[in-house]
Amino acid sequence: MAEDRAERDEEAEAADRLDSVLAAVEAGDAGALSALLEPLHAADIADILEQIGPSERQALLALWHGGIDGEILSEIDESIREEVIESLPEEVVAEAVRELDTDDVVDILEDLEAPAQERILDALEDADRLAVEQALSYPEHSAGRLMQREVVVAPEHWTVGEAIDWLRGAEVLPDQFYHVILTDPRMKPTGYVTLGRVLSAARATPLREISEESFRTVRATEEEADVAYIFNQYHLISCPVVDADGRLVGVITIDDAMNVLDEEHEEDMLRMAGVGGESSVSDGVWETIKGRIPWLFVNLVTANISALVIGQFAGTIGQIVILAALMPIIASMGGIAGTQSLTIAVRALATRDLTVSNAMRVVRREAAVGVINGLSFALVMGLAGWLALGMPMLGVVLALAMIINLCVAALAGILVPLAMERLGFDPALASGTFVMTVTDVVGFFAFLGLATVMLL
Repeated sequence: MAEDRAERDEEAEAADRLDSVLAAVEAGDAGALSALLEPLHAADIADILEQIGPSERQALLALWHGGIDGEILSEIDESIREEVIESLPEEVVAEAVRELDTDDVVDILEDLEAPAQERILDALEDADRLAVEQALSYPEHSAGRLMQREVVVAPEHWTVGEAIDWLRGAEVLPDQFYHVILTDPRMKPTGYVTLGRVLSAARATPLREISEESFRTVRATEEEADVAYIFNQYHLISCPVVDADGRLVGVITIDDAMNVLDEEHEEDMLRMAGVGGESSVSDGVWETIKGRIPWLFVNLVTANISALVIGQFAGTIGQIVILAALMPIIASMGGIAGTQSLTIAVRALATRDLTVSNAMRVVRREAAVGVINGLSFALVMGLAGWLALGMPMLGVVLALAMIINLCVAALAGILVPLAMERLGFDPALASGTFVMTVTDVVGFFAFLGLATVMLL
């Protein structure tokens, strides 16, 4: 209860703050706007920019462009980031991107058009520009795009004392780092040491003696989704990135890996609903239409298949009109059961808990669940058909159709995403549309087919 109240208070506070920001923008009061925005975290400012409309956003940026820094740019949703950057003076953009690590700059650049990319690249120092351009040369959604070039490296033969002296004397260090990476003379990583162990060990201790057992590397061309899985599976804090020859080229930290996991989860949810993997509340009308209309068309086709099945039993429905009222019950129960299995399957595939080795066991489990659930609800619907409608045989038809559809629904929820993955498609890619089609078609066919055979 207290948590719910605190959450409501936060939402109310955020709404009041947004109203105050819009009022300051409308009044052209730069001082009041700065007083409202400057104490906020970069993510909260990004939220405000995403929640308001384009004209209000332009007015806010014109009034407070000097307050936009690199952290805010990196937090802004990619759907409006280019619009924001184009609205800012060049000197503001230049100062903002200079504050960022290379991985954050790459994250901003990869979603921009070429002119906007060049504008930001021109603002970087030569060394930073080269590092960013090299990162952009790696495939999209790869570890090379995700990594940062700023790394803390020590020769593998150093002692703790030598590492500490070097760290204290270094002119530039990353703002955040978790490990000192050990390398051989060919710049190939051989291990890493946490800062905690560096600070707690005696100065004479060789670094290799206190290196972490969790050490592993990833190739720069590795898929970022695979990298995020490694972080989650092995509880990593950071991971060195190597090129084709095994030489160190960068490092990925846990915050970037968790962002990938979050994005993957969000994309799976959106794709299951058939609205595209990158939809956002900040998207315009046309972008939203483009993301949704293909799967609406697919649904239209599959709905016509269901209608075709129903049409084959028009004579049966004409003679027993009550069937038309009962059909949605069978289809709805199957749809819900299929969605339950589908959600579990897609998530298990994403986390690699569902594999070829255990697929049959999961399929058998879902079949058993479908049969048991079907029997349970068959009893309810069978009694309803008999007692409420006074038609014992209709109750039997309802019961049998319920068993068939819930069993098929449970199996479809597992088998459809497995089949899509086997064919090379994203298992979350509108699997819900196909599962619903299977449950509707089977439910209508089973119910109306049994009614035709048993009631006429």
